[in-house]
Amino acid sequence: MNKNTIIGSILIAVIVIWWMAVNSANADAQAAARAAKAKATAEKQVSTDSASKLVLPAKAPEIKAAPVLGGAVAADSAASAPAEVKAPAEIKERSVTVETDKFIMTLTNKGGKVKSVIVKALPDSAGNFPELIQDTTLGAFDLKLDNADLSEAMFELGSVPEKIVVTDSAKVQFVFQDANGNQVIRSYGFTKDGQGVRQENKFVGFQPSAYELVWNGGLRETEEIPKTKGFMGIGGGSAYYFSEVVFNSTYSVEREMPRETTTFNSIEGKVIWAGLRRKYVAMTVQFDEAVPATLKTKPMKVEGNEVDPGTYKLTIADDFHGTAALNYDLMVLPLNWDAIASLDKDYEKIIVSGWRWCGADVWFVWICKMLLKLLNMFYSIIPNYGVAIILVTLIVRGITTPFTVKQIKSTRGMAALKPQLDEINLKYRTDPQKKQAAMMELYSKNNINPLASCTGGCLPMLIQMPIFMGLFFVLGRAIELRGMPAFLWISDLSRSDVVWSGISIPIIMPSGLAILPWLMVATTYFQTKVTMGANAGMDPAQQKMMVWMMPAMMLLFSAVMPSGLVLYWIIGNIWSIAQYKYIYSKFPPVNAPKTSSKLKGKNVKDAEIVK
Repeated sequence: MNKNTIIGSILIAVIVIWWMAVNSANADAQAAARAAKAKATAEKQVSTDSASKLVLPAKAPEIKAAPVLGGAVAADSAASAPAEVKAPAEIKERSVTVETDKFIMTLTNKGGKVKSVIVKALPDSAGNFPELIQDTTLGAFDLKLDNADLSEAMFELGSVPEKIVVTDSAKVQFVFQDANGNQVIRSYGFTKDGQGVRQENKFVGFQPSAYELVWNGGLRETEEIPKTKGFMGIGGGSAYYFSEVVFNSTYSVEREMPRETTTFNSIEGKVIWAGLRRKYVAMTVQFDEAVPATLKTKPMKVEGNEVDPGTYKLTIADDFHGTAALNYDLMVLPLNWDAIASLDKDYEKIIVSGWRWCGADVWFVWICKMLLKLLNMFYSIIPNYGVAIILVTLIVRGITTPFTVKQIKSTRGMAALKPQLDEINLKYRTDPQKKQAAMMELYSKNNINPLASCTGGCLPMLIQMPIFMGLFFVLGRAIELRGMPAFLWISDLSRSDVVWSGISIPIIMPSGLAILPWLMVATTYFQTKVTMGANAGMDPAQQKMMVWMMPAMMLLFSAVMPSGLVLYWIIGNIWSIAQYKYIYSKFPPVNAPKTSSKLKGKNVKDAEIVK
């Protein structure tokens, strides 16, 4: 690694910092632009004609007997008039808990909504399953129809048991009936191993023109988030813990982090699915087909941890467009790449996405997919992701080594020709054409391509940069690596390898003392020293600065990075040290005198200077 390669390494580090620092700013700018555009267009006026038929009493609604669990509703119930209304009856608040192989969901008859979701795929160290709804008192998926808010309405639940364990399939049905006999029927269909719940809303005696699904409870982080920030804030929630509004707008998957109340998709476009995402899990409303729904989001702060990026209240609003019912799937999605990719809805782009302007939403996602597949392939052979990361590192370095050798040879050749190039520059300083001709003849006689030095130096970095960034995202986000140990003290490759939380270094290691970052510093120091010591073309003062600057930068970055990523970089440093020592032994540096008309290198021929 010479000057070009070191500059490339610095650029990678700068790009990583820049990405972390401006990601939030870019999100704010995009949100502000969308909000301004939304304000420029008048909001839709919701019709109140159909809602006038639905009476919401101040206390308890008047109802008639509701269907029991799995009870059927007539196919033409949405269009038929309700039967004779019975006397008013008071309904008490009740809940029913439904357990499948994937999750445990609690429904409440207050609003006929979701109260709690406990996912089974993400147990903590004690084996407890995490709650996904941030505020279970607010819950999720309240229903508003035109001007009627059903969030406080009491639905009849019938003779449904408090706990249902799904062995095949099950259906829970809630019925609200007003004083005029109009009904709203909300049903939830479960399967034993399904990723989602089928939610259907039917209307008897009236037909609303617009609806809103209101998710007030937000989405809770399943992982333990450090309570203090690290260097530039990247040690806390901003870099490795995510809280985003996500939706598939048919042409791309959007991941948004609005800092204020924001509206998305209000002007044009359709939505296939929309929801909220945390680090290892997402919950979405998935429509049967794309709908022109508007998304409204409001930040929701999480108390007790200033580093937690918080969550959002989400509203999905749309007209009925001639349909008599409102049906969709509530998806509970632990972000396992293969599992969510199999749904064929682009859910994997919740984990990793890319800039559309350069096609990175396709090729970069593909790189991340291949890296994860490669890791999993090695893991299937040797069940240790630490070993898998080492093997992937060796493959990446092996691919780039031929380019590195070519770059070093070209650089050495250019260094050997420098005295003659200086003479040419001096002799033909007033005649650019003759100077160019003399240089080209000199390069030709010595079989040197002047472009190869730059190309050979940059190409390895250009190849490694997307791979490095891909590993950065994969190792920090893929649920497959959650809690996976490597060896010795490395107990979780997706987190920093803290070995002693009793000792911490403010800003640098806020969560506790880690070992891998110090190994990173040592290997970076020796790698930089080896490459700088062999680079005769760099100023000594500059070399000395680089030898100390690079390790210092790596300490700041690696102290809070996932240990799997730091392990990758350490192995890469060790490879580079061995690689450059070997290459330098085969192609020793040329220490040519500052002024000479003859070249000292044995492999370089003297060139006649053309007048």
